[in-house]
Amino acid sequence: MKAIGLKVARPVSDENLFEQTELDAPKPEGHDILVRVKGVAVNPVDFKVRRGKADDGTFKVLGWDAAGIVEAVGDKVTLFGKGDEVWYAGDITRPGSNSELQLVDERIAALKPKKLDFAAAAALPLTTITAWEAMFDRMKIDRTALEANQGKSILIINGAGGVGSIAIQLAKMAGLQVIATASRPETISWVTKMGADHVINHHQPLKEQLEGAGFATVDYVLCTSEIDDYWDVMCDLVAPQGHIVSITEAKNNHNVDLLKAKSASFSYEFMFTRSMFQTPDMIEQHKLLTEMAALVDADAIQVTTGDHFGALTPESLRKAHAVLESGKAIGKIVFDGLGA
Repeated sequence: MKAIGLKVARPVSDENLFEQTELDAPKPEGHDILVRVKGVAVNPVDFKVRRGKADDGTFKVLGWDAAGIVEAVGDKVTLFGKGDEVWYAGDITRPGSNSELQLVDERIAALKPKKLDFAAAAALPLTTITAWEAMFDRMKIDRTALEANQGKSILIINGAGGVGSIAIQLAKMAGLQVIATASRPETISWVTKMGADHVINHHQPLKEQLEGAGFATVDYVLCTSEIDDYWDVMCDLVAPQGHIVSITEAKNNHNVDLLKAKSASFSYEFMFTRSMFQTPDMIEQHKLLTEMAALVDADAIQVTTGDHFGALTPESLRKAHAVLESGKAIGKIVFDGLGA
């Protein structure tokens, strides 16, 4: 099978960053399904893993957002059969989706939305799982308690990114007041389109802007940007007994005692935790992607594709990584798969 990847970590400016090669086709066993990849998307995790690639001569295939067609199944598979059209974010400990064929555990995949083509479908799994788990698993927001949530608020830092774009929509569906950060005219327009009730500029003091919008504090904070840039202000803005979730890792040590007087809590969200540790509740990702597919098909969720970069090639993939590293991406960048 054809695959695109790298042997050596190089800067995104290097035209030889990625190469295409032939690899042996994998065979499904156990709970694995073998998927012919038809659409892929890129995420910040792609370039973070790329930058950390060990110089050990191995060929690394990146990519953790995909949609495709099941070609074969393992002997323990019960959820899918050959010919099913699926979507998933995969497992960071296994080869990625920048290839013609990929193995993925059935418990973290689901049937893709019928209304979407493969590239558009590939834009959603990783960000959907991340936003869903951040709010409904980590923050313990009851997404069915619409009346109770009407008076509650969430601040989403970097609302125009992939996770922010989905988080805004899910938070609105749960009945929350949504404040999203954005700074450029195009990103302000984007988060407004996604459903944000208020937009504030993350390049300006957040506290004063929140107060101007009528919020002394917020019940929840979802940080999809660099946590080091926002720790102190998030602790200041979160309400007593509120909750902060970050999807980015801290490079510096921070004072958690800032949360003590408020009895506020903090947690990380890493959507690969379930697959990485083979947790007993892995099937929850299958369930949430199944529910999201139904929401998409019912036109309750907007697709978050920002740009379609055409066919997946070493050069188009390098250009996508460059956009992501610049911090200027809006929504998700998608491709047709190598096997499309």
